[in-house]
Amino acid sequence: MTQHLAAPAPAPATAAAPTDWWRDAVIYQVYPRSFADGNGDGMGDLAGIRSRLPYLRDLGVDAVWLSPFYASPQADAGYDVSDYRAIDPVFGTLLDADGLIRDAHALGLRVITDLVPNHSSDQHEWFKRALAEGPGSALRERYHFRPGKGANGELPPNDWESVFGGPAWTRTTDPDGTPGDWYLHLFAPEQPDFNWEHPAVADEFRSILRFWLDMGVDGFRIDVAHGLVKAAGLPDIGSHDQLKLLGNDVMPFFDQDGVHAIYRSWRQILDEYPGERIGVAEAWTPTVERTANYVRPDELHQAFNFQYLGTHWDADALREVIDTSLAAMRPVDAPATWVLSNHDVTRHATRFANPPGLGTQIRTAGDRELGLRRARAATLLMLALPGSAYVYQGEELGLPDVTDLPDEVRQDPSFFRAAGQDGFRDGCRVPIPWTSTGSSYGFGEGGSWLPQPASWAELSVEAQTGDPASTLELYRSALAVRRDHPGLGAGTDVTWLPDAPAGVLAFAREGFVCTANASDTPVRLAAPGRLLLASGDVVVVDGELELPADTTVWWAV
Repeated sequence: MTQHLAAPAPAPATAAAPTDWWRDAVIYQVYPRSFADGNGDGMGDLAGIRSRLPYLRDLGVDAVWLSPFYASPQADAGYDVSDYRAIDPVFGTLLDADGLIRDAHALGLRVITDLVPNHSSDQHEWFKRALAEGPGSALRERYHFRPGKGANGELPPNDWESVFGGPAWTRTTDPDGTPGDWYLHLFAPEQPDFNWEHPAVADEFRSILRFWLDMGVDGFRIDVAHGLVKAAGLPDIGSHDQLKLLGNDVMPFFDQDGVHAIYRSWRQILDEYPGERIGVAEAWTPTVERTANYVRPDELHQAFNFQYLGTHWDADALREVIDTSLAAMRPVDAPATWVLSNHDVTRHATRFANPPGLGTQIRTAGDRELGLRRARAATLLMLALPGSAYVYQGEELGLPDVTDLPDEVRQDPSFFRAAGQDGFRDGCRVPIPWTSTGSSYGFGEGGSWLPQPASWAELSVEAQTGDPASTLELYRSALAVRRDHPGLGAGTDVTWLPDAPAGVLAFAREGFVCTANASDTPVRLAAPGRLLLASGDVVVVDGELELPADTTVWWAV
Protein backbone atom coordinates (compact mmCIF):
# COMPACT_ATOMS: atom_id res chain seq x y z
CA MET A 1 0.00 0.00 0.00
CA THR A 2 1.26 3.46 -0.83
CA GLN A 3 2.48 5.38 2.20
CA HIS A 4 1.61 9.04 2.75
CA LEU A 5 3.00 12.10 4.50
CA ALA A 6 1.23 15.23 5.61
CA ALA A 7 3.70 17.90 4.51
CA PRO A 8 6.58 18.04 2.03
CA ALA A 9 10.16 18.59 3.05
CA PRO A 10 11.43 22.08 2.25
CA ALA A 11 13.88 22.65 -0.58
CA PRO A 12 17.45 23.49 0.45
CA ALA A 13 17.97 27.08 1.47
CA THR A 14 20.79 27.41 -1.05
CA ALA A 15 18.35 26.84 -3.93
CA ALA A 16 16.35 30.06 -3.45
CA ALA A 17 18.01 31.85 -6.37
CA PRO A 18 18.92 30.28 -9.73
CA THR A 19 22.45 28.96 -9.59
CA ASP A 20 22.66 26.31 -12.32
CA TRP A 21 24.11 24.19 -9.51
CA TRP A 22 23.94 21.05 -11.59
CA ARG A 23 26.40 22.35 -14.19
CA ASP A 24 29.39 21.78 -11.91
CA ALA A 25 27.95 19.57 -9.15
CA VAL A 26 29.84 16.67 -7.63
CA ILE A 27 27.18 14.05 -7.05
CA TYR A 28 27.78 11.09 -4.73
CA GLN A 29 26.01 7.83 -5.50
CA VAL A 30 24.71 5.93 -2.50
CA TYR A 31 23.77 2.29 -3.03
CA PRO A 32 21.42 2.05 -0.03
CA ARG A 33 21.87 -1.61 0.86
CA SER A 34 25.66 -1.19 1.05
CA PHE A 35 26.23 2.26 2.58
CA ALA A 36 25.22 2.09 6.25
CA ASP A 37 22.93 -0.16 8.30
CA GLY A 38 20.87 1.70 10.89
CA ASN A 39 18.94 -1.20 12.44
CA GLY A 40 21.55 -3.97 12.58
CA ASP A 41 19.90 -6.43 10.21
CA GLY A 42 22.93 -6.61 7.88
CA MET A 43 21.29 -4.55 5.15
CA GLY A 44 21.87 -0.84 4.59
CA ASP A 45 18.87 1.44 5.01
CA LEU A 46 17.65 5.03 5.01
CA ALA A 47 18.31 5.47 8.73
CA GLY A 48 21.91 4.44 8.16
CA ILE A 49 22.30 6.86 5.25
CA ARG A 50 20.75 9.65 7.31
CA SER A 51 23.26 9.08 10.12
CA ARG A 52 26.18 9.41 7.68
CA LEU A 53 25.08 12.56 5.86
CA PRO A 54 27.55 14.75 7.80
CA TYR A 55 30.35 12.58 6.37
CA LEU A 56 29.18 13.43 2.86
CA ARG A 57 28.94 17.11 3.65
CA ASP A 58 32.48 17.06 5.04
CA LEU A 59 33.70 15.10 2.03
CA GLY A 60 32.66 18.10 -0.04
CA VAL A 61 30.01 16.77 -2.44
CA ASP A 62 27.02 18.82 -3.58
CA ALA A 63 24.31 16.19 -3.91
CA VAL A 64 23.48 12.60 -3.02
CA TRP A 65 21.97 10.22 -5.56
CA LEU A 66 20.12 7.31 -3.95
CA SER A 67 19.68 4.05 -5.84
CA PRO A 68 16.13 2.62 -5.52
CA PHE A 69 14.56 2.26 -2.09
CA TYR A 70 10.96 1.75 -3.24
CA ALA A 71 8.73 -1.16 -2.30
CA SER A 72 10.12 -4.14 -4.19
CA PRO A 73 10.47 -7.93 -4.07
CA GLN A 74 14.20 -7.22 -4.59
CA ALA A 75 14.58 -9.53 -7.59
CA ASP A 76 17.07 -7.01 -8.96
CA ALA A 77 18.16 -5.10 -5.86
CA GLY A 78 15.22 -2.71 -5.97
CA TYR A 79 15.20 -2.03 -9.70
CA ASP A 80 11.98 -4.08 -9.78
CA VAL A 81 9.47 -1.67 -8.23
CA SER A 82 6.08 -2.80 -6.98
CA ASP A 83 4.99 0.59 -5.57
CA TYR A 84 6.68 3.82 -6.61
CA ARG A 85 5.17 5.80 -3.73
CA ALA A 86 6.20 3.51 -0.89
CA ILE A 87 9.48 2.59 0.79
CA ASP A 88 10.50 -1.04 0.98
CA PRO A 89 10.50 -2.21 4.63
CA VAL A 90 14.10 -3.36 4.09
CA PHE A 91 15.06 0.33 3.89
CA GLY A 92 12.55 1.91 6.28
CA THR A 93 9.43 4.02 5.85
CA LEU A 94 8.32 7.12 4.05
CA LEU A 95 8.95 9.03 7.26
CA ASP A 96 12.58 7.89 7.09
CA ALA A 97 12.81 9.23 3.54
CA ASP A 98 11.24 12.49 4.63
CA GLY A 99 13.73 12.83 7.50
CA LEU A 100 16.65 12.04 5.21
CA ILE A 101 15.62 14.70 2.69
CA ARG A 102 15.14 17.29 5.43
CA ASP A 103 18.49 16.51 7.07
CA ALA A 104 20.30 16.59 3.74
CA HIS A 105 18.86 20.00 2.92
CA ALA A 106 19.81 21.31 6.36
CA LEU A 107 23.39 20.24 5.61
CA GLY A 108 23.37 21.94 2.20
CA LEU A 109 23.11 18.66 0.29
CA ARG A 110 20.63 18.03 -2.48
CA VAL A 111 18.93 14.66 -2.93
CA ILE A 112 18.46 12.86 -6.27
CA THR A 113 16.37 9.71 -6.28
CA ASP A 114 16.44 6.86 -8.75
CA LEU A 115 13.38 6.48 -10.98
CA VAL A 116 12.72 3.22 -12.85
CA PRO A 117 10.25 3.94 -15.69
CA ASN A 118 11.20 1.26 -18.23
CA HIS A 119 9.74 -1.63 -16.25
CA SER A 120 7.96 -2.49 -13.02
CA SER A 121 8.07 -5.51 -10.77
CA ASP A 122 5.90 -8.44 -11.72
CA GLN A 123 4.35 -7.82 -8.27
CA HIS A 124 3.11 -4.35 -9.29
CA GLU A 125 -0.69 -4.21 -8.94
CA TRP A 126 -1.14 -3.46 -12.63
CA PHE A 127 0.80 -6.52 -13.70
CA LYS A 128 -0.73 -8.85 -11.12
CA ARG A 129 -4.22 -7.83 -12.21
CA ALA A 130 -3.26 -8.17 -15.89
CA LEU A 131 -2.30 -11.80 -15.25
CA ALA A 132 -5.26 -12.56 -13.04
CA GLU A 133 -7.80 -11.08 -15.46
CA GLY A 134 -6.31 -12.96 -18.40
CA PRO A 135 -6.53 -12.19 -22.13
CA GLY A 136 -8.57 -9.12 -22.89
CA SER A 137 -7.66 -7.34 -19.65
CA ALA A 138 -7.27 -3.61 -20.27
CA LEU A 139 -4.29 -3.62 -17.95
CA ARG A 140 -2.37 -5.83 -20.36
CA GLU A 141 -2.21 -2.88 -22.72
CA ARG A 142 0.02 -1.10 -20.20
CA TYR A 143 2.71 -3.73 -20.78
CA HIS A 144 3.86 -5.60 -23.90
CA PHE A 145 1.75 -8.76 -24.07
CA ARG A 146 1.88 -10.61 -27.40
CA PRO A 147 0.80 -13.99 -28.74
CA GLY A 148 3.65 -16.34 -29.48
CA LYS A 149 4.77 -17.64 -32.83
CA GLY A 150 4.59 -21.26 -33.93
CA ALA A 151 1.65 -23.58 -34.39
CA ASN A 152 0.59 -23.29 -30.74
CA GLY A 153 2.18 -20.01 -29.78
CA GLU A 154 5.10 -21.87 -28.25
CA LEU A 155 7.79 -19.52 -29.62
CA PRO A 156 8.56 -15.97 -28.41
CA PRO A 157 6.96 -13.13 -30.41
CA ASN A 158 10.33 -11.94 -31.70
CA ASP A 159 14.05 -12.65 -31.36
CA TRP A 160 14.89 -10.02 -28.75
CA GLU A 161 17.27 -11.13 -26.01
CA SER A 162 17.29 -10.07 -22.37
CA VAL A 163 20.21 -8.01 -21.12
CA PHE A 164 20.35 -10.52 -18.26
CA GLY A 165 20.49 -13.49 -20.64
CA GLY A 166 18.03 -15.68 -22.52
CA PRO A 167 14.98 -14.49 -24.45
CA ALA A 168 13.39 -11.15 -23.57
CA TRP A 169 9.99 -12.87 -23.38
CA THR A 170 8.28 -15.08 -20.82
CA ARG A 171 5.10 -17.01 -21.51
CA THR A 172 2.15 -16.60 -19.17
CA THR A 173 -0.38 -19.12 -17.96
CA ASP A 174 -4.01 -18.11 -18.39
CA PRO A 175 -6.41 -18.24 -15.44
CA ASP A 176 -7.80 -21.56 -16.72
CA GLY A 177 -4.31 -23.11 -16.58
CA THR A 178 -3.58 -23.16 -20.31
CA PRO A 179 -0.48 -21.58 -21.87
CA GLY A 180 -1.14 -17.94 -22.73
CA ASP A 181 0.49 -14.89 -24.25
CA TRP A 182 4.07 -13.77 -23.75
CA TYR A 183 5.25 -10.56 -22.06
CA LEU A 184 8.36 -8.50 -22.76
CA HIS A 185 11.14 -7.99 -20.21
CA LEU A 186 14.42 -6.55 -21.40
CA PHE A 187 15.93 -7.51 -18.05
CA ALA A 188 14.79 -10.19 -15.58
CA PRO A 189 11.42 -11.97 -16.03
CA GLU A 190 10.39 -10.29 -12.77
CA GLN A 191 10.73 -6.91 -14.55
CA PRO A 192 8.02 -6.61 -17.25
CA ASP A 193 8.49 -3.60 -19.55
CA PHE A 194 5.86 -0.87 -19.57
CA ASN A 195 4.16 0.06 -22.83
CA TRP A 196 4.84 3.78 -23.05
CA GLU A 197 2.44 4.11 -25.98
CA HIS A 198 -0.40 3.76 -23.46
CA PRO A 199 -1.49 7.11 -21.97
CA ALA A 200 -2.09 5.62 -18.52
CA VAL A 201 1.63 4.85 -18.19
CA ALA A 202 2.62 8.42 -19.01
CA ASP A 203 -0.04 9.78 -16.65
CA GLU A 204 1.13 7.55 -13.82
CA PHE A 205 4.74 8.61 -14.07
CA ARG A 206 3.88 12.29 -14.22
CA SER A 207 2.01 11.70 -10.97
CA ILE A 208 4.99 9.83 -9.48
CA LEU A 209 7.30 12.72 -10.40
CA ARG A 210 5.04 15.17 -8.60
CA PHE A 211 4.76 12.92 -5.54
CA TRP A 212 8.51 12.94 -4.99
CA LEU A 213 9.00 16.56 -6.01
CA ASP A 214 6.38 17.48 -3.44
CA MET A 215 8.41 15.46 -0.94
CA GLY A 216 11.32 17.78 -1.65
CA VAL A 217 13.67 15.73 -3.80
CA ASP A 218 15.92 17.78 -6.04
CA GLY A 219 15.88 15.53 -9.08
CA PHE A 220 15.77 12.08 -10.59
CA ARG A 221 18.32 9.74 -12.06
CA ILE A 222 16.32 7.93 -14.75
CA ASP A 223 17.15 4.26 -15.05
CA VAL A 224 17.30 2.85 -18.60
CA ALA A 225 16.27 6.26 -19.92
CA HIS A 226 17.02 5.05 -23.44
CA GLY A 227 14.65 2.07 -23.24
CA LEU A 228 11.12 3.36 -22.74
CA VAL A 229 10.02 3.43 -26.39
CA LYS A 230 10.21 0.36 -28.62
CA ALA A 231 10.22 0.36 -32.42
CA ALA A 232 6.78 0.06 -33.98
CA GLY A 233 5.78 -3.55 -34.51
CA LEU A 234 8.61 -4.87 -32.28
CA PRO A 235 10.66 -6.07 -35.29
CA ASP A 236 13.17 -8.89 -35.19
CA ILE A 237 16.83 -7.93 -34.96
CA GLY A 238 17.99 -10.90 -37.01
CA SER A 239 21.03 -11.83 -34.96
CA HIS A 240 22.03 -13.45 -31.71
CA ASP A 241 24.60 -12.28 -29.14
CA GLN A 242 22.72 -8.98 -29.13
CA LEU A 243 24.55 -7.81 -26.02
CA LYS A 244 27.60 -7.30 -28.22
CA LEU A 245 25.60 -4.76 -30.23
CA LEU A 246 24.53 -2.70 -27.22
CA GLY A 247 26.25 0.65 -27.18
CA ASN A 248 27.30 0.23 -30.79
CA ASP A 249 24.03 0.32 -32.72
CA VAL A 250 20.58 1.83 -32.26
CA MET A 251 18.48 -1.17 -31.27
CA PRO A 252 14.71 -1.48 -31.80
CA PHE A 253 14.28 -1.48 -28.02
CA PHE A 254 16.92 1.13 -27.06
CA ASP A 255 17.54 4.79 -27.95
CA GLN A 256 14.43 5.18 -30.09
CA ASP A 257 13.68 8.79 -30.99
CA GLY A 258 10.26 8.62 -29.35
CA VAL A 259 11.75 8.77 -25.85
CA HIS A 260 12.46 12.47 -26.24
CA ALA A 261 8.79 13.51 -26.19
CA ILE A 262 8.55 11.86 -22.77
CA TYR A 263 11.44 13.86 -21.38
CA ARG A 264 10.13 17.11 -22.82
CA SER A 265 6.92 16.56 -20.84
CA TRP A 266 8.93 15.74 -17.71
CA ARG A 267 11.04 18.88 -18.09
CA GLN A 268 7.88 20.96 -17.96
CA ILE A 269 7.04 19.41 -14.60
CA LEU A 270 10.57 19.86 -13.22
CA ASP A 271 10.52 23.53 -14.24
CA GLU A 272 7.28 24.12 -12.33
CA TYR A 273 9.05 23.51 -9.02
CA PRO A 274 11.41 25.95 -7.26
CA GLY A 275 15.01 25.12 -6.51
CA GLU A 276 16.21 23.96 -9.93
CA ARG A 277 15.05 20.34 -9.87
CA ILE A 278 16.87 18.19 -12.43
CA GLY A 279 16.65 15.03 -14.51
CA VAL A 280 19.66 12.81 -15.23
CA ALA A 281 19.56 10.21 -17.99
CA GLU A 282 21.13 6.80 -17.73
CA ALA A 283 21.28 6.48 -21.49
CA TRP A 284 23.56 3.91 -23.13
CA THR A 285 23.85 5.18 -26.69
CA PRO A 286 26.16 4.38 -29.62
CA THR A 287 27.76 7.85 -29.59
CA VAL A 288 28.18 10.85 -27.33
CA GLU A 289 26.33 12.84 -29.98
CA ARG A 290 23.23 10.69 -29.48
CA THR A 291 23.61 11.05 -25.72
CA ALA A 292 23.45 14.81 -26.24
CA ASN A 293 19.90 14.40 -27.60
CA TYR A 294 18.73 13.65 -24.06
CA VAL A 295 20.00 16.97 -22.71
CA ARG A 296 18.68 19.41 -25.25
CA PRO A 297 17.44 22.62 -23.59
CA ASP A 298 13.84 21.41 -23.24
CA GLU A 299 14.67 17.88 -22.07
CA LEU A 300 16.87 16.61 -19.23
CA HIS A 301 19.74 18.40 -17.52
CA GLN A 302 22.47 15.75 -17.51
CA ALA A 303 23.27 12.38 -19.04
CA PHE A 304 25.86 9.90 -17.88
CA ASN A 305 29.00 9.78 -19.99
CA PHE A 306 29.46 6.04 -20.39
CA GLN A 307 31.96 6.52 -23.17
CA TYR A 308 34.29 8.17 -20.66
CA LEU A 309 33.67 5.50 -18.03
CA GLY A 310 34.61 2.79 -20.51
CA THR A 311 37.91 4.42 -21.54
CA HIS A 312 41.08 2.80 -20.24
CA TRP A 313 43.92 4.75 -18.61
CA ASP A 314 45.52 5.83 -21.88
CA ALA A 315 46.42 9.42 -22.76
CA ASP A 316 45.38 9.37 -26.42
CA ALA A 317 42.10 7.58 -25.76
CA LEU A 318 41.25 9.88 -22.86
CA ARG A 319 42.00 13.03 -24.83
CA GLU A 320 39.79 11.83 -27.67
CA VAL A 321 36.80 11.08 -25.43
CA ILE A 322 37.23 14.35 -23.53
CA ASP A 323 37.25 16.37 -26.76
CA THR A 324 34.32 14.42 -28.19
CA SER A 325 32.29 14.78 -25.01
CA LEU A 326 32.80 18.51 -24.70
CA ALA A 327 32.10 19.06 -28.39
CA ALA A 328 28.86 17.07 -28.24
CA MET A 329 27.48 19.01 -25.27
CA ARG A 330 28.24 22.54 -26.54
CA PRO A 331 25.47 22.71 -29.18
CA VAL A 332 22.81 21.73 -26.62
CA ASP A 333 24.24 23.94 -23.84
CA ALA A 334 24.49 21.03 -21.42
CA PRO A 335 27.34 20.19 -19.07
CA ALA A 336 29.54 17.24 -19.78
CA THR A 337 29.50 14.62 -17.03
CA TRP A 338 32.38 12.47 -15.89
CA VAL A 339 32.19 9.21 -13.99
CA LEU A 340 34.64 6.40 -13.25
CA SER A 341 32.57 3.87 -11.28
CA ASN A 342 29.00 2.96 -10.35
CA HIS A 343 26.93 0.06 -9.01
CA ASP A 344 26.92 -1.78 -12.36
CA VAL A 345 30.63 -1.85 -13.27
CA THR A 346 33.88 -3.05 -11.76
CA ARG A 347 35.40 -0.33 -9.59
CA HIS A 348 38.00 1.67 -11.49
CA ALA A 349 40.72 0.85 -8.95
CA THR A 350 40.39 -2.73 -10.21
CA ARG A 351 39.69 -1.98 -13.88
CA PHE A 352 42.89 0.06 -14.09
CA ALA A 353 44.78 -2.74 -12.32
CA ASN A 354 44.13 -4.98 -15.31
CA PRO A 355 45.20 -4.81 -18.99
CA PRO A 356 42.99 -2.78 -21.36
CA GLY A 357 40.30 -4.40 -23.46
CA LEU A 358 38.60 -6.45 -20.72
CA GLY A 359 35.46 -4.31 -20.57
CA THR A 360 33.76 -2.84 -17.52
CA GLN A 361 33.07 -6.09 -15.66
CA ILE A 362 36.32 -7.80 -14.74
CA ARG A 363 36.79 -10.99 -12.74
CA THR A 364 40.47 -10.62 -11.82
CA ALA A 365 41.97 -8.43 -9.11
CA GLY A 366 45.01 -7.39 -11.17
CA ASP A 367 47.89 -5.37 -9.76
CA ARG A 368 46.41 -3.65 -6.69
CA GLU A 369 49.18 -1.09 -6.27
CA LEU A 370 49.08 -0.12 -9.94
CA GLY A 371 45.28 0.07 -9.95
CA LEU A 372 45.14 2.35 -6.92
CA ARG A 373 47.86 4.64 -8.27
CA ARG A 374 46.03 5.00 -11.58
CA ALA A 375 42.66 5.42 -9.83
CA ARG A 376 43.98 8.33 -7.78
CA ALA A 377 45.46 9.96 -10.88
CA ALA A 378 42.26 9.39 -12.85
CA THR A 379 40.22 11.01 -10.07
CA LEU A 380 42.22 14.24 -10.20
CA LEU A 381 41.97 14.26 -13.99
CA MET A 382 38.18 13.78 -13.83
CA LEU A 383 37.65 16.47 -11.20
CA ALA A 384 39.68 18.97 -13.26
CA LEU A 385 37.43 18.66 -16.31
CA PRO A 386 34.62 21.13 -17.08
CA GLY A 387 31.17 20.01 -16.00
CA SER A 388 29.72 17.72 -13.36
CA ALA A 389 31.34 14.68 -11.76
CA TYR A 390 29.92 11.55 -10.13
CA VAL A 391 31.54 9.68 -7.25
CA TYR A 392 30.45 6.14 -6.39
CA GLN A 393 30.37 5.29 -2.70
CA GLY A 394 33.67 3.87 -1.49
CA GLU A 395 35.79 5.06 -4.39
CA GLU A 396 36.99 7.86 -2.10
CA LEU A 397 38.46 5.07 0.04
CA GLY A 398 40.25 3.53 -2.94
CA LEU A 399 38.18 0.37 -2.59
CA PRO A 400 38.88 -2.37 -5.13
CA ASP A 401 36.24 -4.72 -6.46
CA VAL A 402 35.81 -7.91 -4.46
CA THR A 403 36.59 -10.42 -7.19
CA ASP A 404 36.62 -13.59 -5.07
CA LEU A 405 33.10 -13.65 -3.63
CA PRO A 406 31.89 -17.27 -3.25
CA ASP A 407 29.18 -18.21 -5.70
CA GLU A 408 26.78 -19.04 -2.87
CA VAL A 409 26.66 -15.45 -1.62
CA ARG A 410 26.17 -13.74 -4.98
CA GLN A 411 22.83 -12.02 -5.66
CA ASP A 412 23.23 -10.38 -9.06
CA PRO A 413 20.31 -11.86 -11.06
CA SER A 414 22.35 -12.04 -14.25
CA PHE A 415 24.85 -14.30 -12.48
CA PHE A 416 22.23 -17.04 -12.46
CA ARG A 417 21.28 -16.79 -16.13
CA ALA A 418 23.25 -17.95 -19.14
CA ALA A 419 24.49 -15.67 -21.92
CA GLY A 420 23.63 -12.43 -20.12
CA GLN A 421 25.78 -9.84 -18.44
CA ASP A 422 28.79 -11.35 -16.72
CA GLY A 423 26.81 -11.25 -13.47
CA PHE A 424 29.65 -10.09 -11.27
CA ARG A 425 28.20 -6.75 -10.17
CA ASP A 426 28.14 -7.92 -6.55
CA GLY A 427 31.85 -7.18 -6.38
CA CYS A 428 31.30 -3.43 -6.50
CA ARG A 429 28.33 -3.60 -4.11
CA VAL A 430 30.06 -5.01 -1.04
CA PRO A 431 29.21 -2.77 1.99
CA ILE A 432 31.80 -0.09 2.61
CA PRO A 433 33.99 -0.01 5.78
CA TRP A 434 33.63 2.81 8.29
CA THR A 435 35.81 1.57 11.16
CA SER A 436 38.91 -0.59 11.46
CA THR A 437 37.27 -3.16 13.74
CA GLY A 438 33.97 -4.94 14.19
CA SER A 439 32.11 -7.67 12.36
CA SER A 440 31.24 -5.33 9.49
CA TYR A 441 33.81 -2.56 9.95
CA GLY A 442 31.20 -0.14 11.23
CA PHE A 443 28.64 -0.81 8.50
CA GLY A 444 26.18 -2.04 11.14
CA GLU A 445 25.87 -4.19 14.24
CA GLY A 446 24.50 -7.23 12.44
CA GLY A 447 27.21 -8.06 9.90
CA SER A 448 26.84 -7.30 6.20
CA TRP A 449 24.74 -8.85 3.46
CA LEU A 450 27.87 -9.50 1.36
CA PRO A 451 31.15 -10.49 3.06
CA GLN A 452 33.84 -7.81 3.33
CA PRO A 453 37.52 -8.64 2.87
CA ALA A 454 39.72 -8.48 5.97
CA SER A 455 42.00 -6.06 4.11
CA TRP A 456 39.25 -3.45 4.20
CA ALA A 457 40.04 -2.60 7.83
CA GLU A 458 42.98 -0.49 6.66
CA LEU A 459 40.81 1.11 3.97
CA SER A 460 38.08 2.24 6.36
CA VAL A 461 37.06 5.85 6.89
CA GLU A 462 38.49 5.65 10.41
CA ALA A 463 41.87 4.35 9.24
CA GLN A 464 42.24 6.92 6.46
CA THR A 465 40.97 10.03 8.22
CA GLY A 466 43.84 12.35 9.06
CA ASP A 467 46.39 10.45 6.98
CA PRO A 468 47.62 12.96 4.37
CA ALA A 469 48.72 10.12 2.08
CA SER A 470 45.32 8.38 2.11
CA THR A 471 42.91 8.30 -0.78
CA LEU A 472 40.12 9.69 1.42
CA GLU A 473 42.14 12.78 2.26
CA LEU A 474 43.06 13.17 -1.41
CA TYR A 475 39.35 13.30 -2.29
CA ARG A 476 38.61 15.75 0.51
CA SER A 477 41.43 18.02 -0.60
CA ALA A 478 40.51 17.77 -4.29
CA LEU A 479 36.85 18.59 -3.69
CA ALA A 480 37.80 21.55 -1.49
CA VAL A 481 40.16 22.94 -4.14
CA ARG A 482 37.59 22.30 -6.87
CA ARG A 483 34.95 24.23 -4.96
CA ASP A 484 37.21 27.20 -4.18
CA HIS A 485 39.22 27.61 -7.39
CA PRO A 486 37.47 29.89 -9.90
CA GLY A 487 38.90 27.98 -12.85
CA LEU A 488 37.38 24.65 -11.87
CA GLY A 489 33.81 23.37 -12.10
CA ALA A 490 31.43 24.45 -14.86
CA GLY A 491 32.67 25.17 -18.34
CA THR A 492 32.72 23.92 -21.90
CA ASP A 493 36.39 23.86 -22.93
CA VAL A 494 39.91 22.97 -22.01
CA THR A 495 43.02 24.35 -23.68
CA TRP A 496 45.45 21.57 -24.46
CA LEU A 497 49.03 22.62 -23.87
CA PRO A 498 51.43 22.10 -26.78
CA ASP A 499 54.56 20.01 -26.54
CA ALA A 500 53.30 17.78 -23.74
CA PRO A 501 55.46 14.64 -23.56
CA ALA A 502 54.06 11.42 -25.02
CA GLY A 503 51.60 9.82 -22.63
CA VAL A 504 50.90 13.09 -20.78
CA LEU A 505 47.61 14.97 -20.76
CA ALA A 506 48.23 18.66 -20.09
CA PHE A 507 45.50 21.28 -20.28
CA ALA A 508 44.75 24.72 -18.95
CA ARG A 509 41.65 26.36 -17.57
CA GLU A 510 41.35 29.84 -16.08
CA GLY A 511 44.24 30.22 -13.63
CA PHE A 512 44.74 26.47 -13.58
CA VAL A 513 46.74 23.70 -15.25
CA CYS A 514 46.36 19.94 -14.98
CA THR A 515 49.16 17.55 -15.95
CA ALA A 516 48.43 13.83 -15.94
CA ASN A 517 51.07 11.22 -16.79
CA ALA A 518 49.17 8.19 -18.06
CA SER A 519 52.35 6.46 -19.23
CA ASP A 520 54.36 3.83 -17.37
CA THR A 521 57.53 5.94 -17.15
CA PRO A 522 58.32 9.24 -15.39
CA VAL A 523 58.67 12.39 -17.50
CA ARG A 524 60.40 15.68 -16.80
CA LEU A 525 58.64 18.96 -17.51
CA ALA A 526 58.71 22.59 -16.49
CA ALA A 527 56.45 23.41 -13.56
CA PRO A 528 53.68 25.62 -15.03
CA GLY A 529 52.88 27.32 -11.73
CA ARG A 530 52.33 26.73 -8.02
CA LEU A 531 51.61 23.13 -7.07
CA LEU A 532 48.09 22.75 -5.65
CA LEU A 533 47.64 19.01 -5.32
CA ALA A 534 49.13 15.76 -6.60
CA SER A 535 47.86 12.21 -6.69
CA GLY A 536 51.31 10.88 -5.72
CA ASP A 537 54.65 12.04 -4.40
CA VAL A 538 56.20 14.76 -6.55
CA VAL A 539 59.03 17.22 -6.01
CA VAL A 540 59.63 20.49 -7.86
CA VAL A 541 63.31 21.50 -8.07
CA ASP A 542 64.43 24.75 -9.73
CA GLY A 543 61.14 25.04 -11.59
CA GLU A 544 61.27 21.50 -12.99
CA LEU A 545 59.15 18.52 -12.07
CA GLU A 546 59.81 14.85 -12.59
CA LEU A 547 56.24 13.62 -13.02
CA PRO A 548 56.03 9.96 -11.97
CA ALA A 549 54.13 7.39 -14.00
CA ASP A 550 50.37 7.29 -13.35
CA THR A 551 50.32 10.60 -11.51
CA THR A 552 48.24 13.76 -11.90
CA VAL A 553 49.18 17.21 -10.61
CA TRP A 554 47.08 20.37 -10.26
CA TRP A 555 48.72 23.79 -10.61
CA ALA A 556 47.67 27.37 -9.91
CA VAL A 557 48.94 29.71 -12.62
